[in-house]
Amino acid sequence: MPLQLYNTLSRQKEEFKPLHEGYVGMYVCGPTVYGHSHLGHAKSYVSFDVIVRYLRYCGYKVLYVQNITDVGHLLGDTDEGEDRLLKASRLEQKHPMEIAEFYTRSYFEDMDALNLLRPDISPRASGHIVEQIEMAKELIAKGLAYEANGSVYFDVQKFHGYGKLSGRTVDELESGLRPRRGARVEVKSEKRHPADFALWKKAEPEHIMRWQSPWGVGFPGWHIECSAMSMKYLGESFDIHGGGLENQFPHHECEIAQSEAATGKQFVKYWLHNNMVTVNAQKMGKSLGNFTTLKDAFKKWKPEVIRFFILQSHYRSTLDFSDEAVDAAGKGLEKLSNTIRNLRERIKTAKPEGNAVKTDLAKCKADFLAAMDDDFNTPQAVAVLFDLSRDVNQQLATDSSLSLGSLQAIDELYKELAGTILGLTLGDDAHSGSPDANVVDGLISLIIDVRNDVRSQKMYALSDKIRDSLKAAGIVLEDKKDGTSWRKA
Repeated sequence: MPLQLYNTLSRQKEEFKPLHEGYVGMYVCGPTVYGHSHLGHAKSYVSFDVIVRYLRYCGYKVLYVQNITDVGHLLGDTDEGEDRLLKASRLEQKHPMEIAEFYTRSYFEDMDALNLLRPDISPRASGHIVEQIEMAKELIAKGLAYEANGSVYFDVQKFHGYGKLSGRTVDELESGLRPRRGARVEVKSEKRHPADFALWKKAEPEHIMRWQSPWGVGFPGWHIECSAMSMKYLGESFDIHGGGLENQFPHHECEIAQSEAATGKQFVKYWLHNNMVTVNAQKMGKSLGNFTTLKDAFKKWKPEVIRFFILQSHYRSTLDFSDEAVDAAGKGLEKLSNTIRNLRERIKTAKPEGNAVKTDLAKCKADFLAAMDDDFNTPQAVAVLFDLSRDVNQQLATDSSLSLGSLQAIDELYKELAGTILGLTLGDDAHSGSPDANVVDGLISLIIDVRNDVRSQKMYALSDKIRDSLKAAGIVLEDKKDGTSWRKA
């Protein structure tokens, strides 16, 4: 089955056919860097990381662009709120660019910990002011935008396709309602229509981040940055634009309007939106104060557990966060890792001649890829890995004569499916998850040797005490015909 993905623009699954054969241009809205990343960010960027990985696995050359918003993202949807960077600057009493630098580094630290591939290009809004001014000038020249008191607004009534992504219409916005929450807001009189959005904002005297423009000193609107940067690096039309579902309106709707108005071409062929992380069925977010930062989460769980927790939900589904849910994901991940550890221990002593595995590895791979081809269905793909592990565990337990080639074929399949595509490092640094893993391995191996000596002397009470003490510390010993192995409880 060819790759099918759900296109928010058409509201249906479509066969993926890039604009240029063998090449994919992909843009994902990056973070606004005014605070540490939280689990909602992880849900989004892990989801798109897997999409990039799979497209590359399928043989496409992917140019992955993900921006950094360091200016212009205003609180609220009506262009009248405070710049998020300036608010953080005021609260922390630091220059806005110091805030941006600090939290940009923090963001990449967290994403690296989650084993995300770095974007090929990470452009910053503040580094593309010229492109944004030029785009605003072009829209004014075409009669699609207007200047008012030093600010520039896009005239939504002049673009007949406004609302095609979200399903909202200009008429619905006439009343000045904030579409996302339905709360009435005061519409600033300088706008011709309540839905008109800012391409450029006049900077008040106290506004720190400011640039010269044909309309006076100001700063860019939020929406125009993504249009300017994506088209600079991917062209006027490109394949995939991704982002959170909450950005569908107004951000992505406005991107489409200003981009297609400026170029006369279709802006993006496929729009992909990931759903949100919830806490007690409520969206997790900084504005609601119910978020958990990734740095705090990493104090309780290994980053790979967080990644695995996210992969167990479809990118378009909500993911309800709780300690119990992440703990359960950790146990599932440990089961997969234990299978691979046992497999690799057998590989060390296996002989070239021997029995072939009974599991149909080709079918397993086909089932996994079929899940990924169905709109990147990672929960189903993970289920295939669990089915494979169940079969592998059974054969390892019942057949001591599996051939080296058969065992290596299984290991390579895990590396290909779980590693290359899902970004999981199952079985690697598996026991402690710390830089001292080799030391821990050595110490536990020493304890096992001592226990074996005690058992050989029939000192069973002491042997049991060693085993039980290790279990209380979270280490389970497993006595088998070919020796004793260990795993985390």
